[in-house]
Amino acid sequence: MPRPKLQIIVLFQNLGDEQPYFARCPAPPLSGLLLAGLTPDLVDVEVLHEMVRPIDYDTDADFIALSFMDFCAPHAYRVAARFRALGKTVIAGGRYPSTAPHQVLPHFDVVVVGEAEPIWARVIEDLVTGKAKKLYQAPFAPSLELVGTPRYDLAEPVFTAPMVLEATRGCPFRCTYCQLNIRTTPHRCRPIEQVIRDLTATAGLPFHKRKMAMFYDNNFAGDMTYAKELLREIARLDFWAVGFQFTFNCLKDDEFVDLLHQAHGAMAFIGLESLNQPSLRAVQKRQNKVEEYREQFTKLRERGIMSFTGMMIALDEDTPEYYQTLPQRIEEVDPSAILLSISIPIPGTPFHQEVEREGRIFDRDVSHYEGDHLVFTPRHVAPGDVFDAYERLNRSFYSWRSIALRWWRLVSTYVARGRGWMRFIRSILVSYIFLQVSLFERDHARQKVYQVSRRNRAEVADALQQRRARASHALPVMHAG
Repeated sequence: MPRPKLQIIVLFQNLGDEQPYFARCPAPPLSGLLLAGLTPDLVDVEVLHEMVRPIDYDTDADFIALSFMDFCAPHAYRVAARFRALGKTVIAGGRYPSTAPHQVLPHFDVVVVGEAEPIWARVIEDLVTGKAKKLYQAPFAPSLELVGTPRYDLAEPVFTAPMVLEATRGCPFRCTYCQLNIRTTPHRCRPIEQVIRDLTATAGLPFHKRKMAMFYDNNFAGDMTYAKELLREIARLDFWAVGFQFTFNCLKDDEFVDLLHQAHGAMAFIGLESLNQPSLRAVQKRQNKVEEYREQFTKLRERGIMSFTGMMIALDEDTPEYYQTLPQRIEEVDPSAILLSISIPIPGTPFHQEVEREGRIFDRDVSHYEGDHLVFTPRHVAPGDVFDAYERLNRSFYSWRSIALRWWRLVSTYVARGRGWMRFIRSILVSYIFLQVSLFERDHARQKVYQVSRRNRAEVADALQQRRARASHALPVMHAG
């Protein structure tokens, strides 16, 4: 008899089937490929990434596993309802089901809470034998020795770099906006030999896709001794380009930066978050020092490593004056690319607790908590200031002229530090990565973000007007006499 089939769907958007948006992202998320690697041979397995193709409701799969974050929850409920109406068994897992399982349970046949490695094989066994439970709870912070090799071969061909993995989980820092601090877990490291196993598990991939990898750690260098040892081992492998994610304080360690280069590092994603030091202090991101940004970006550029940095506006210490100078400031520190978002008070985080306590949340639609919407009232700036700053910075940073100038600074700085054909080849590769990331961000802003922002501007104005009206009706009436 044929084996049952499992389809793992990694949800990406909350626009619905009528307004699909597909991203030009060079690498897939990790969750689906990792879960597929953990799946026992009791079922056939397929992975679908909604960021690059639509959901196939005509699939012959018996079981549908949906992985999603908080802002995709309403979309996930609709997708689950549609599959369940077709007689499919639907399983929920991922960041949001793990932090808010009781919100998710009514919409799914099975909910998996926590890191799936210790329990996923049992979930599959129970599904196949018809004994599945409603809720599976993984042990808290399990050993990372259980992490399997992702099924890179199941990523859609459109992804340039399907080799995605992680060496660590967690982060030693306690930034108040971060989802990792809903329930703080310890920073943990995988055995180095297992990480190297994953980097060399390239069967079924085209030659050029075996030469690029991306680490999706929250903080690759949360344990600096471990990170350096792992980088030395990666340097022995024959990669063209490897991407890493870590915090800014790591760049103070020159040996670490040199080892990134030796390990074929071509891109570093770092959380810059703000160029306003009071805003950084307000969210307890004390490891970032604005006055050090330019020097740290230069360190990467001199080694031919593209810097891709996350950045937020609508933090509580932001001011209109800061927004006016923001395009100039970002040019002065000179990152290669930025991922700009509006700050999100993710439910359960210390930041959410603060703005909730102060009564500043006016939008509780979780589908708006994705970084493109403003859902609360900042302390020192008006909503219009936020939207104007968002669009002004995105448009100026990702203009063709600005992209070209940043590319030239990246390549010329690296090439100027030495000669040789390998340096020339590497500069071509880094240029390709730079162009892919820049076009992805430019395309994302123009196809999705600006449209959402314009609608959100009107929604915010209406919400604030309704709040003011309710407040005025609640005032006591004063009678003369």
